[in-house]
Amino acid sequence: MKNKIIKFAVLSLALATAWACKSQYEALLASNDVDAKYDAAMNYFNNKKYQKAAQLFESMAVLTNGTARDDTVQYYWGLSNYRFKDYYTAESNFARFVENFPLSPFASDAAFYRLDCLYRATYRWELDQNPTRSCMAAIAQYMREHADDKPHMEACHNMMLDLQKRLDRKDFEAGKQYYVMEDYPAARIKLRNVLKANADNVYREDVLYYTAMASYHYARLSVRQKQKDRYLVFVDDYLNFAGEYPESHYKHELDGLYRKVQKILGRGGEAPAPEEK
Repeated sequence: MKNKIIKFAVLSLALATAWACKSQYEALLASNDVDAKYDAAMNYFNNKKYQKAAQLFESMAVLTNGTARDDTVQYYWGLSNYRFKDYYTAESNFARFVENFPLSPFASDAAFYRLDCLYRATYRWELDQNPTRSCMAAIAQYMREHADDKPHMEACHNMMLDLQKRLDRKDFEAGKQYYVMEDYPAARIKLRNVLKANADNVYREDVLYYTAMASYHYARLSVRQKQKDRYLVFVDDYLNFAGEYPESHYKHELDGLYRKVQKILGRGGEAPAPEEK
């Protein structure tokens, strides 16, 4: 019984303390005491209680408008939301900050955090890539305007590489889909257009492989009168691939098809040796 009484007393004290803290926090939110709100908000921020910090910074934003603390409050409001992982709200905070305080010492960091919020809002390659393109445009602008901001340049570069890879994958997979559906002439056209649009597509090796495979199957399935010309297209595609990727894991398969096609065309059956570098 005594233990139950002690446990009850401890629980009651904990609840009372929690209620007092809650009441104190709510009183701060409703208060017009800027100094008290600012000190408390910074204390919550430094103790990683970002949601409470964000609410306090938001509640004092009107009170500090036009004062020396204005940009600090606005910046930490955004940074608190960012650290709380509310990237949608943080992006709005930082976008507004950059517009209103271009000369603030926080401006460069705010601009970068806005980019990071945009980056986190982009989708996997399978989904809509309009946010990806918008984010890439924003990153490119940041890199032009903040070329001396070395700490963030590497992160921006890595974001750009990742986003470009998503676009490259999206384009490659769209062309490959025609190959999967066995629409080989359309597949070859779509895949060739992928490299016309971006010759540096990171999936270039795969694009060239499926281009060659599409031309081979198109020739194989053609009427006899048209097979020769279409097999010659495959030969061109094969030579393009072999010239660029002599050590590719696709090479063995394509070599076999090349030898087969050479025999069909009445030529020698050996695959060309890779050029010495």
